[in-house]
Amino acid sequence: MIEILSNNISLLFALFLAMASGLSIRIMLSIVKQKWASTYHHTMSYTLLPVVTFVITTVISGNIALSLGMIGALSIVRFRTPVKNPFELVIFFALITIGISMSVDVKYGLLLAIFIDFIILGSYIFEIAAKRFGLNIFALSFDEGDSNNIIEIQANQQIDALHDSEFLLQYVTDKKKQDFHYRLGSKSRNNIEKIRKEADQHSGVLNIEVRFY
Repeated sequence: MIEILSNNISLLFALFLAMASGLSIRIMLSIVKQKWASTYHHTMSYTLLPVVTFVITTVISGNIALSLGMIGALSIVRFRTPVKNPFELVIFFALITIGISMSVDVKYGLLLAIFIDFIILGSYIFEIAAKRFGLNIFALSFDEGDSNNIIEIQANQQIDALHDSEFLLQYVTDKKKQDFHYRLGSKSRNNIEKIRKEADQHSGVLNIEVRFY
């Protein structure tokens, strides 16, 4: 009886650590201003995915017949929601790995979660340090545009300063109609303001639209 109670306590403790590990990654992503991870759905996914994986791995371990049955059952489950970027896919894979590692040995799952948190925070600190020296080590991708300050500029001629800008996310043109559209994004509001002031002084600019996040 005591042994059964002890095993149940250990199981609950491991479940709690799996949940806390996933939640720590979610919190760390928010700290480094990855806004896409701050939604309710992402928070619940990061909290529950390691727990679910832990339980599945624990249940099917040591039972080949049950393992095969579980594989067949899981094969009908499909995730149809597309991920925003490869990093999001890596995070989901890491959460699953944390759950599996916890079922083998709790310390492996904890070490993996701590290491991931360290890498996320370390890269953010390195980016900030690089910017102090005028270096932009990470380019802003088009998929990240919705979580950053955006400026859209329409012009009747190509503007080289915008075309070669490090903040350019999207460029669409119809040279026959002399129609040029630029979409630029930055985490810094000052950068967007600077781009707008420069665009205002250009004679070829027809329209400017700014969205601050």
